[in-house]
Amino acid sequence: MNDLTLGTRDHLPDALRVLLADYPRETWESHPHFAGLVEFWLDRHLMFRRLLEALNTETQTLLDGGDPARFGTALPRFGGMLLQQLHGHHQIEDAHYFPLLEKAAPEIARGFQLMEADHVQLDPALSGFADAANLSLGKLSEGANAKDSVAPFAKSLDSLSNLLDRHLTDEEELVVPVVLKLGPDTIG
Repeated sequence: MNDLTLGTRDHLPDALRVLLADYPRETWESHPHFAGLVEFWLDRHLMFRRLLEALNTETQTLLDGGDPARFGTALPRFGGMLLQQLHGHHQIEDAHYFPLLEKAAPEIARGFQLMEADHVQLDPALSGFADAANLSLGKLSEGANAKDSVAPFAKSLDSLSNLLDRHLTDEEELVVPVVLKLGPDTIG
């Protein structure tokens, strides 16, 4: 795997998944170091996935003939929360967690640099998502056809969902095994 760009990779390279072999996903919850930081981290990722799911549901409901007013309330609520929480989450990771993890697990330091690069690559997708949301809401408030107004947003949401799922999965498979192996004090 030569191209590690977020939009093109389908998993982390094996060289960055070395600890995952020792700490497979299905054993995480039973590990003594799971409670606390790892559990919190995974809950944050679950929140992002649930927000995307809610946005996808609301968007599809509108495209299927649902109420534009309901969509007009749901999109700012869920979309705003997603953007705000993601930006804060990524800032903490880039400024605090990833540098500490790089030092604690130098054999996979390239993985944490890759996660930081993902954050940079996600920024335009997040901006595009916000722009498409605002444009759709503006058109809906002007009384434009709901399907035509929301179709570009739906494409932006789908693209962001795919990128974010890839990033979150890769980040979990990189970070969680390190913390399980070395303990939460590694980054806490």
